[in-house]
Amino acid sequence: MCDTCGCTITPGNAHLVAAGGPHAHTTDGRATVDVLANLLAENDHMARHNRQKLERHGVLAVNLMSSPGSGKTSLLEATIPAVRDRLAMAVIEGDLATQNDAERIRRLGIPAVQITTGQACHLDAHMVHDALHRIDLESIDLLFIENVGNLVCPASFDLGHHLNVALLSVTEGDDKPAKYPVMFRGADLVLLTKADLLGVIDDFDTARAEAHVRSLANPAPVMPVSTRRADMLRGWLAWLDERMAARQMGLVQRPRIARDSGALAHETLAHVAHV
Repeated sequence: MCDTCGCTITPGNAHLVAAGGPHAHTTDGRATVDVLANLLAENDHMARHNRQKLERHGVLAVNLMSSPGSGKTSLLEATIPAVRDRLAMAVIEGDLATQNDAERIRRLGIPAVQITTGQACHLDAHMVHDALHRIDLESIDLLFIENVGNLVCPASFDLGHHLNVALLSVTEGDDKPAKYPVMFRGADLVLLTKADLLGVIDDFDTARAEAHVRSLANPAPVMPVSTRRADMLRGWLAWLDERMAARQMGLVQRPRIARDSGALAHETLAHVAHV
């Protein structure tokens, strides 16, 4: 996460540092570090509230993360018809601008709430909290949260969800887990999307991609998928059914969030000291 791209203060948490907000002033004037630590703590508090709310309604929340264009919305468009006969769903869509992805989901008859983040390159728990108030949680079993396309910041923010799914398109390069370890270390599942193209792409090796994930000490399944071929979605759909069954049995599922507030504050201070 960086403190210069605008991702620290989002439309969801800006009220906390605005005039009159609880963190409008810092104790010693070192606003960069104090504000970051305070906002992360506030985010985690709201995430716990969100997760408790979801669990009271028996809803499983899955956070989809990837770079832009890796196929998150296409995956949802292929998944919804395959599971809608047994699972009621809703979707929260995150983008910097436009309602495009939410409109694609709504055309399938699924409730979708679009969050536009402006310059913030990730969703946070406050944004998701507001979106949850626009969803009838009593009527759904499964909530997909499609995060902003970005391989860095989304992995560091607990939204109140239960599981992280990281998508890696075979057109991106099999070394992305090594280059972006935070996201792939925190994934509960890694999907190698657009895998129907593997026959014509000679520079993506699925074994190498999985080896990079394993080098991060992550035992999560790594599976090729394609939204163009039903047979290449079976593994993903089976994984989803297994996670839903665990939820219905009351088994606790918590996301891996690859940071803590103190560590990030320390890293940001070190970064600022060298700028």
